[in-house]
Amino acid sequence: MNEKINIRYIKFLSSVAAVGGFLFGYDTAVISGTIAQVSSQFGLSTVEQGWYVGCALIGSILGVSIGGFLGDKYGRKKTLFIAAVLFFISAVFCAFSLQLEQLVIARMIGGVGIGVVSIISPMYISELSVAEYRGRLVSLYQLAVTIGFLGAYLVNYALLKYSLTNAQHLEYSWMKLIFCDEVWRGMLGVSGIPAVLFFFILFFIPESPRWLLLKNKEKQAELVLRRVYLSQNAAQNELDKIRSVLTGTGKLDWSLLKQSNVRKAVLIGAAIAILGQFMGVNAVLYYGPTIFEKIGLSGDDSLLYQVIVGLVNVLTTILAVFIIDRVGRKKLVYLGVSGMVIFLLLIAFYFVSGNSFPNIIILICFLAYVFCCAISISAVIWVLLSEMYPNKIRAVAMSLTGLSLWIGTYLIGQLTPWLLENLGPAGTFFFFALMCIPYLFIVWKWIPETTGKSLEDIERHWIH
Repeated sequence: MNEKINIRYIKFLSSVAAVGGFLFGYDTAVISGTIAQVSSQFGLSTVEQGWYVGCALIGSILGVSIGGFLGDKYGRKKTLFIAAVLFFISAVFCAFSLQLEQLVIARMIGGVGIGVVSIISPMYISELSVAEYRGRLVSLYQLAVTIGFLGAYLVNYALLKYSLTNAQHLEYSWMKLIFCDEVWRGMLGVSGIPAVLFFFILFFIPESPRWLLLKNKEKQAELVLRRVYLSQNAAQNELDKIRSVLTGTGKLDWSLLKQSNVRKAVLIGAAIAILGQFMGVNAVLYYGPTIFEKIGLSGDDSLLYQVIVGLVNVLTTILAVFIIDRVGRKKLVYLGVSGMVIFLLLIAFYFVSGNSFPNIIILICFLAYVFCCAISISAVIWVLLSEMYPNKIRAVAMSLTGLSLWIGTYLIGQLTPWLLENLGPAGTFFFFALMCIPYLFIVWKWIPETTGKSLEDIERHWIH
């Protein structure tokens, strides 16, 4: 089978689509380095500061709500073009916003782009992949997200350092404004560079063959499959296999949602999407410095700890890319989430003990927790959501489950400061550990192992 697959071509297509994940990660994480400067410049109250941080998540909820419909109506490729344009517009307007209201609108536009790519990028990769490589290829998207997170931390640090040293000598007043006097503009605006790159490299990828078949464009679908499968017979077999589950017109088949098993798949996907956000990962990524400061670290040390957390997140995701198709989705979840429970409880016990242990202990526990999370739920979630649903409703079903995920992300972003204040760090991490239990139960009880199965085989499982 391997001799009949153009794996290099599939990797190229997957890498291009994964650039959307990098933009997702960068736009999400870059905000952390701008909060203090923006708050000072615009005199933000606590409520306004929260609105500035959370407005992109509101845009993401809107983006994920419409992403599936755009993907079904215009195709996966054209929808990625739309997302690239939204990222670029957001970056430029952020860099030149004169008022807080303009900055918030610009961030919300970028948030819409985040929501769109969070659905379309992994779905495109899934639909172009072959069964034996699909897990690791879709995981490239999550890897790109983590690289985007780390890239944002590093760019924030580099631009801040540059603004304090060499930026005073910039000749043009607008460049001095962006990279020296108000460097937060540069931090937010830099994302326009990968957005432009993303836009132009999208010209070199084809449309998803499954979407083309859904729209009765069989000739075009066949041409794409012949690039993926080096053998004409293999391409024809794949074409027949996809066609075997496509009946009727190329329109959305909402009646599929009336089938109990398909509706069950959507509800299960929504459940693991929102539960995954309440197991602590985004609380650590967004509020890591705040949590580290609660154990007595200085601001510089807490920022250093956060960079180390981001680095471990990237390296572990690289490992997950290589093993997800060998170990299997469910086994990774069992091992990783069990480890998350253990280290969340150890972190909670650390705070209960009154920080009586050396700081290196809490760092090790945090890094171990991030390792367990990155190798399991973070790597697996988008793989599962991109392969669980029938072709005719895949985009809409992913929008529904993605909406659940982004609502969870927004809620945990708003609730974490309240949890830390009212439950304390110990109670907060006990709560995160508790939320791992229903997640494990749902995966064990209701989600089938999809490793090595074609999308059509998975579709038949849910329908029949």
